[in-house]
Amino acid sequence: MAPARLSTDDVFINCPFDPDFKPIFQALVFTIFACGFRPRSARELDDGGQTRIEKLYGLIQECRYGIHDLSRTEPDKDHALPRFNMPLELGLFLGAKRYGDTAQHDKRLLILDIERFRYQKFISDLAGMDIHEHGGRAEAAIRETRDWLANVSRRQISSGDKIVRLYDQFSADLPALAAALEFDPAKIPYVDFERIVVGWLTRDA
Repeated sequence: MAPARLSTDDVFINCPFDPDFKPIFQALVFTIFACGFRPRSARELDDGGQTRIEKLYGLIQECRYGIHDLSRTEPDKDHALPRFNMPLELGLFLGAKRYGDTAQHDKRLLILDIERFRYQKFISDLAGMDIHEHGGRAEAAIRETRDWLANVSRRQISSGDKIVRLYDQFSADLPALAAALEFDPAKIPYVDFERIVVGWLTRDA
């Protein structure tokens, strides 16, 4: 079997999916589309015949770019244990970059956290890597993502100020957009949220 194509437009999003993080997750999806790329997430796949880890292998293999958020390190309320999904997926991405074929060596990644140097307390093996701080704010995540994509792709991309302004406008419009499709704005399925974002960004095209 031929290896999967490594897309130079696809950006893998590795982040928490809990309600508290949802504003940043949605801001990341919007920003990636607004910058001319395509977000890829485990949320896009619903194949009962494939294990979650196999889905992740496929996504990571196909994406040249990856955004990895390490915000969720605290124990959860139900089990008093931290979530390890995000560090695991970061490790898979780094492994693909290090041990994959020549195309995989071209992978580029952005690591986000609430605080820039907090990782030293829970994942010190990342020492020497550049961690970007968003402080739990969607606006900061937008700016960090935009600037990183412009840097690693060398494409001409709208400024962070413009994308923040667009996202604020989109967020104000989202309840009406969801209502028109008979969705609860707080419970829009991921693939439908993507379609809404793309439709909004291209509405005047």
